[in-house]
Amino acid sequence: MTASPAEKRPRKPKARKLYSIYERVHTPPGLKMENIAVLDGGRPLMSPRWERRFPSLTETPRLVIDRSLGRPPVDWELFHDFWLVSDRMKNVLESVDRDGVAFLECETRSTGRKAAPVYWLCDVVRILEAVDEEKSRFEVLDEGKQSRRYNGMALSSFVYREEAIGSAHIFRLRFMKSRIICDQIMKDACRAADVRGIGFGDASK
Repeated sequence: MTASPAEKRPRKPKARKLYSIYERVHTPPGLKMENIAVLDGGRPLMSPRWERRFPSLTETPRLVIDRSLGRPPVDWELFHDFWLVSDRMKNVLESVDRDGVAFLECETRSTGRKAAPVYWLCDVVRILEAVDEEKSRFEVLDEGKQSRRYNGMALSSFVYREEAIGSAHIFRLRFMKSRIICDQIMKDACRAADVRGIGFGDASK
């Protein structure tokens, strides 16, 4: 029996839906890092260039929850080059993709009557060269061996290489490390846990 053309050519798996993660709440949170002046020589907390990890800190970060400074903190808060995340957010990230993230516990106290919630410095440490440059549309302003600068004002669209992503559920892009990408599984886990402060946009744009 002769196989039909459809049987001879297996259907290519549909590319998974990917999202760009962003901060949803932009009003100042009621928190401060009281020992920020000594943590890294008084400098903003930044990951070393060309990689993703926490800098070597002189002491444990001490976070103060102070409602006089702003709104109640949510589960996902931008802090310098990293994120401050709640226990709930940490549990979601670890349960879905433990190898893609790193955490550093903060000493947390509150100026109010309620006990301070636990918070962690968080970083997405997995970096993938996942953009299919032949199928994507973007403008490169300058390019080097270790870096590439894109024109953020130009209209861009991105296609991703499934083989490069593999089993990852959250990652950064090699030449756009500030951009954090996740898949539907991670997004669904965040929704199920009802975490606050994290948003999801179309990663193709």
